[in-house]
Amino acid sequence: MKRTRAHESLVNDYLRLLKNTLSNTHYRSLEEIPLTASEIGLAEEVLNNLRARFAEGASAGTIPQSEEVRSFLDGFTPEFGAAYARSNQLQSLTLLEASSLDNVEWCVRSVLEREIPGDLIECGVWRGGTCILMRALLKALGDSRRKVWVADSFQGLPEPDPDVSPLDTLSHEFLKLVGGFRVSLEGVQKNFAAFELLDRQVRFLPGWFCDTLPEAPIERLAVMRLDADYYESTVQALEALYSKLSPGGYVIVDDYGILPLGARRAVDEFRSRHAIESPLVFANRAVAYWEK
Repeated sequence: MKRTRAHESLVNDYLRLLKNTLSNTHYRSLEEIPLTASEIGLAEEVLNNLRARFAEGASAGTIPQSEEVRSFLDGFTPEFGAAYARSNQLQSLTLLEASSLDNVEWCVRSVLEREIPGDLIECGVWRGGTCILMRALLKALGDSRRKVWVADSFQGLPEPDPDVSPLDTLSHEFLKLVGGFRVSLEGVQKNFAAFELLDRQVRFLPGWFCDTLPEAPIERLAVMRLDADYYESTVQALEALYSKLSPGGYVIVDDYGILPLGARRAVDEFRSRHAIESPLVFANRAVAYWEK
């Protein structure tokens, strides 16, 4: 369907308003209130627990020592942890910054314009904001065939193996400040419904990636966005889904630039193992993507 300039302007206005609403950029009052002693105290408790686990010996739960681990702990302050925890209390449905949301829009528009076959998926959805944007893009751009797959445990993040990725284990303790990103399936469905976007083009895959993704009834993908945080979860998503990605489609990795997390190592190893030479492009300091 050919879109007029006026129609395209309306679409852009709708998507801009939706992004602002999903990220709650209109109301940031909590950021203007000084951190309280209780908030800082809770973060300090988490920090002390991390330091206790980073100890000599090989007792159960001990995090292997390394320069990366030391650097992470040195850079973690109670004030930083408290500020991060508070940011997750805001009524946003996504923690992505504007450039990350723009990257999702660009990739979806690109596969639609080039008629790259396949559905859209996000692995690790929190409150569902990015998937809501994906569904809104299909609706606004007139695609009534593709599905948006919403893959999450809906139980929070899995417990990382400290021997596989010590930094993921550190991050996991840190994220307990905000409940480990645990949001129920019903809660995410309610968020879709609030935007009148809960329909037959939205499909949910509840459960751990190792259980759900290999058997998911997905034929082809055009965009796969991974917000799995950790090494093992990222590997599981790539191994299960990359073969279903159409040539010309995109892989977006949310945590590639966040060095404390294992997602970067998982991606680098996967690309090397499968001799993937497509250049990685950074959308911002955290997000990288490539075209298959």
